[in-house]
Order: sequence, then C-alpha cells, then structure tokens
Amino acid sequence: MVRFPSHFTSDLKDLLRNLLQVDLTKRFGNLKNGVNDIKNHKWFATTDWIAIYKKEVEAPFIPKCKGPGDTSNFDEYEEEALRISSTEKCAKEFADF
Repeated sequence: MVRFPSHFTSDLKDLLRNLLQVDLTKRFGNLKNGVNDIKNHKWFATTDWIAIYKKEVEAPFIPKCKGPGDTSNFDEYEEEALRISSTEKCAKEFADF
C-alpha cells in the first residue's frame, strides 16, 4: 500500500493510485481510453490541454541550466561499481547482438 503525504488531495491520491496500479489491465494510460483516462481525471479538471499543446501555458518552474552537460539540478550520489553477472540470462536472445 502506498502512503501519500497528508497535503495530497483525494483527487491527486486517486490519480496516483490509478497511475501506479500494478495490474496492467487496470492502469491508467493502458486502458481502452488510453491517455484520455488521465487527461479527463478530476485532478486535471482545470487543465487546458489545448493551451499546453500550443505552448501558451507558462511553466510553473524553469530550472536554471548552465549548458548542455549541466547536472546541477540533480542530486549527487555515489557511483556504484559495475557488476558483471555470473549468469547470462538472455544469452540466446542476444547471440547475434
């Protein structure tokens, strides 16, 4: 069970539960209506999708970027050593790769 912060609205919790659904046959975006299940959800009731498509909506946050390789907006973490598996699980599938 996923626990959400107390400041999340019930509509937001419902949307997230549907997006995080483990069962693919019940997950938003994967149902008969595709992305429209997401776009038509109550949490997006005030969203003007056409204005977003036309780039008429101001972004709520624009990160500062010093250049193409700037990673300052990402958390730093310790590099992990590369581990090579002792078994090749998909050797047959990638034989000619």
